[in-house]
Amino acid sequence: MPTATGEPVLAKASLPAPYIVYPKCSTAQRSPMISGLAILAIGFFLGMRHATDPDHVIAVSTIVSRERSLSKAALIGALWGLGHSITIVLVGAAIILFNVVIPPRVGLTMEFAVGLMLIVLGVLNLSGVTQWLSEKFLPAHPRITGEHAHLHEHNAHVHYHWHSHAPEREHHGDSLPPAKWLGHAVSRLGLFHSLRPLLIGIVHGLAGSAAVALLVLSTIRDPRWGVFYLLIFGLGTIAGMMLITAALALPFTFAGARFGWLNRGLIAGSGVLSLLFGLYIAYRIGFADGLFRSHPNWTPS
Repeated sequence: MPTATGEPVLAKASLPAPYIVYPKCSTAQRSPMISGLAILAIGFFLGMRHATDPDHVIAVSTIVSRERSLSKAALIGALWGLGHSITIVLVGAAIILFNVVIPPRVGLTMEFAVGLMLIVLGVLNLSGVTQWLSEKFLPAHPRITGEHAHLHEHNAHVHYHWHSHAPEREHHGDSLPPAKWLGHAVSRLGLFHSLRPLLIGIVHGLAGSAAVALLVLSTIRDPRWGVFYLLIFGLGTIAGMMLITAALALPFTFAGARFGWLNRGLIAGSGVLSLLFGLYIAYRIGFADGLFRSHPNWTPS
């Protein structure tokens, strides 16, 4: 038997030195850190997998359908993932740390909001309002004659420069540096294109936060590790959505540069898909799961 201090002892007095037996440690004692890191790694890849949910992909497809830059499409995905992670961490941490219970009707309402959002995104895409808003908040060129300053883009950076339609003036006059208050994402995408994926991600995060938190509670006993898992899960979601939006932008980039009719068809297709899937979610949550009935039935998923 091993001593209380853990010193190696002979299994039998007659055994030579090479047969010294050391006290065994349990698996929990030997590799708690390895187990924790494995769980976190799984959380990262589950976050990437979570980004591929149909409602997520359909929502971002309506955003990147008019995007011609793969890097900007990836940035849109990162902003969506950031918004999604914010609500996942906040709501999930409240459930894990403070045992907050979300009533079924509240949970169904959060998921119903996703359906409404998909419907709105589809209608905006099909009606051309999305394009109008894009031009309104980040105009490529103001409809004005004479000398003036306006936003312009070179090398993926937005800046102001003086411009004149008079033939004797050089098209690019004295350029002004980018405004200091513009962040990196805003300076590349514009305020509207930055806030839109962020807010959409926040709504999606509300709908999925309860399910993620319950998964953590059933797997990780330490609340601190649980919250850390949510952060890693969020990073995985951001990485996954960046890859998805870049991949989704590929056909639009190809079609936009070569075939205008195909590009218009892809934009319309993303709008129709978003509208139909949003109607399906709204019907399922509202009637099949009983949001509009006296006894709602909600299972976080």
